[in-house]
This record gives sequence, structure tokens and C-alpha cells, in this order.
Amino acid sequence: MSPILTRPVREQLEHDRVIRQLQARYKRKNDVIINPGNEQNQSITVGELVVFPDLLLFGEGGRRLVGTVEVETGESVNSIEARAEWAVYTKLRVPLHLYVPPACVDAVKRICAEYQIVLAELWTYTTSFDQVRFNMVHRAPDAPMARVSVKIAKPAAPAAAPKAELPKADTPKADAPAPRQAPGRADLSTAPRSPRAESKGAQRRGAKAKTAVKKAAPAKVKPKAKAKPAAKKAKPAPKPKKGAKKRR
Repeated sequence: MSPILTRPVREQLEHDRVIRQLQARYKRKNDVIINPGNEQNQSITVGELVVFPDLLLFGEGGRRLVGTVEVETGESVNSIEARAEWAVYTKLRVPLHLYVPPACVDAVKRICAEYQIVLAELWTYTTSFDQVRFNMVHRAPDAPMARVSVKIAKPAAPAAAPKAELPKADTPKADAPAPRQAPGRADLSTAPRSPRAESKGAQRRGAKAKTAVKKAAPAKVKPKAKAKPAAKKAKPAPKPKKGAKKRR
């Protein structure tokens, strides 16, 4: 709370409630330290002046200040508070986020233009029972933005194991196409066989070999019997003519 202003109890409770809501909101990306009410948990020094902003945002594991947040109520939005707090926080070269009630937006813009106060973000807040809602009104494109650099160590690449040299297989010629395997049939040439299957296979191979030998052997050709020449029929003797005399 500013030493210049003493808020009413009701406004102070609302002010501290908004601070705790913002702590949970900014805690997702930064380390946050709050100074609600009369608490002075963390201070910053600007020149010779020691001040206690409502919220301090730290990065790099809490070692670097990356932003400040100030929450104002309806009674604290005035030129005295602006020169004593807002103008001082902007000298830190880190973003200043200001949260005010919706009815104070025009007054904040007028005061910032008059005293040349640069706000990184201007927000409004409304409270309804147990809920607090925030709405962004303005964001300055030229406001100082702190950059938090995070270095990620890359894991060392494992040493490559030496490759074992394998004997080169004879590559098939490009002209000869590879034999195609029928779809749905597994290659059984390399599958282990049982002794019973091997005995049956040997019997089948023996039977096939016998049939192959029989087919290969030339069939014996029986010589054909020579045909006997037919006996010549004797010509019958001519019959004697009637009335002819027999010769002596």
C-alpha cells in the first residue's frame, strides 16, 4: 500500500483479494512475490528510493526482475499516486501492468498522458461474490519488454559402435528378374522339418527317382519275324485234246 494513501477497510480487502488472484495468474510463467496490505515481503530500489510494488515478477529462477504489477482502487487513482508509484516503476526498464476499476479507465489515460507514464498493459477488474474477472483495455507496442533467456542443455550424442563387416552376397543380375512368390504362400524351404516328415520326403523322393529311371530307360524292341515266301503253285498240265494221237 502506498504511504501517501490510507484506504478504507472495505477497499483494502478488495485490493488484497485482487492481488492474490493475480499471484495465482502470473505464477504460471514467473516467480511472484506479493506485498498485500501492510506486508513488505520484497522491495526494489530506484535510485535512493525504496518502494514496494503490489506484485514483483521474477524470471531465471528468481534472479532477475521481469515486471511489476500495481493494483489501484477508486480512491487511489489520482495524480499523487501516479507520480509516487507509476512514474517510479517505469524507471526500472521493465513492463508495468496496472489494474484499476472500470470507472477509472479515462482518468488513468489522462494522467498517463499528462505525466508521460508508459504502461505496458492496462487492465480492469470486477468482483462478483467470490469471482474476480479481468479485462485488458490497452497494451503498448513500444513498452519495454523483458526477455527471459532459457538455455536447454542438449544431451550428448552416444558414440557410434563400430560396424561389423559382412561378406558381400552375390547380387543378381539386373536382366534376370527375381522369382515371384505366389501370394499367401510362405517360404517353406528354410523351415525346420520333423524326422517323420523327412522320412516321408525321402520315400517320396526314392519313388520319384525310380519312376524317372524307368521312363529314361529305352524300351526293348522285339525283332519282327521275317515273312516266309509263299510256295509257287504248280501249273496244271494241259489236257489232251480229243481226237489227238498220243505220241510214242
